[in-house]
Amino acid sequence: MKPKVLAISVLLSGCAVRPAALPRVPPAEAAWFKFPETLPVDGRREVPAVTVAAIQLAMDDFLPRHLRLPDGASDVEVCLNQRQSYDVRTSPHSEGIMLIRFSVSPGACMQQGAVLDMGATYAVDTRAWRILAVQQP
Repeated sequence: MKPKVLAISVLLSGCAVRPAALPRVPPAEAAWFKFPETLPVDGRREVPAVTVAAIQLAMDDFLPRHLRLPDGASDVEVCLNQRQSYDVRTSPHSEGIMLIRFSVSPGACMQQGAVLDMGATYAVDTRAWRILAVQQP
């Protein structure tokens, strides 16, 4: 029985969706960059780990990395499908639940035309790491 299960597992592992490699510059291009001894105090933000994980979970649902726009997508569609076009606000709701709000950053996508109220608010269960609910504007 065990060899059969192992063989099926090996065969199915080839079918698993593998995430694309994250973009990195070539080593020669990155060679000029030097890290400071410590992080600069001016502008530094500390974000609790639970908040980071909740934002990532919600963002992966809101704008999945694997989705590609169709050929001929408008400039506004391209802009609205970039994670950097959104500001994020978080707020604790009740014990173990965090609210995450994505909204188009002021000025983002505006050069291509007016943007209606885009974004969403997520309720994330930070105990079981599940999305409880999503509210669209």
